[in-house]
Amino acid sequence: MLLFIEQILNGLQLGVTLFLMSAGLTLVFGIMQVINLAHGSFYMIGAYVAATVTALSGSFLLGLAVALPATAVIGMLVEAIVLRRLYKKEHVDQVLATFGLIMFFNELTRIIWGRQPLFMDVPSWLSGSVELIPGIPYPSYRIAVIGVGLLVALFLYLMFTRTRIGMQIRAGASNREMAGALGINIRLLYTLVFGLGTLLAGLAGVMAGPILAVEAGMGESILILTFVVIVIGGIGSVRGAFIGALLVGMVDTLGRAFLPALFRMFLSSAHADGVAASVASMSIYILMAIILIWRPQGLLPAHS
Repeated sequence: MLLFIEQILNGLQLGVTLFLMSAGLTLVFGIMQVINLAHGSFYMIGAYVAATVTALSGSFLLGLAVALPATAVIGMLVEAIVLRRLYKKEHVDQVLATFGLIMFFNELTRIIWGRQPLFMDVPSWLSGSVELIPGIPYPSYRIAVIGVGLLVALFLYLMFTRTRIGMQIRAGASNREMAGALGINIRLLYTLVFGLGTLLAGLAGVMAGPILAVEAGMGESILILTFVVIVIGGIGSVRGAFIGALLVGMVDTLGRAFLPALFRMFLSSAHADGVAASVASMSIYILMAIILIWRPQGLLPAHS
């Protein structure tokens, strides 16, 4: 029982990290209609900048404070220099261009930081554990990651439903020509949306830094999960991204934790571990297939 609760919390932590990634990516695609394969690169950039500043200053908060605007600015520059030329192109052109950006940023990080991974320490003030339930201590840092993800979800909800900029973003997503005719600066709006998306990806990278190694190419693996989240939740839907991220986080974490024990009931230990690892890797794609059979447009498509 204790292990189950701990894995539920691990799944929630992975889920909110995926939400930070998927919220930015689904905003970009839902509003700008751009397939951005380089989104994981901004996750990597956020982690590298935070790790570097933290190592130099000894302050995790300073690393966070520098990494977020740095990632957003780099994202807006990419939008202005590269993506702005792709809005009226076919999706295959966008895929090729943003795939090129992946290779560019991966090589750039190797040139600047080298090929050896960087490691971030958990901040000393979050290095302990909290006993959420008697007998179940859980790392304070992971609880903080969950809290940050939930606060970001609340912020995005309030921004889209209660603010003028949120109304403009929704208008631009629904009908960009009409929004432009009503005086909304669509070009500036696109730049700001892309900057917000890359900032969220950078935040996810900073949060993951003390848990994972910071290395070139680290954004590719999480990008695959991010696309699964977006498809499950509904393309263009931030609400759907939140639900999809939690589902994927739970299924992936619980599958890897408990499937080996389940398969050992029917198979030898050697075979059970191999089969369980394979099924656990496939579990999120099986989940995606089931949901798409039930709801082909995802759980909460943007128009719902």
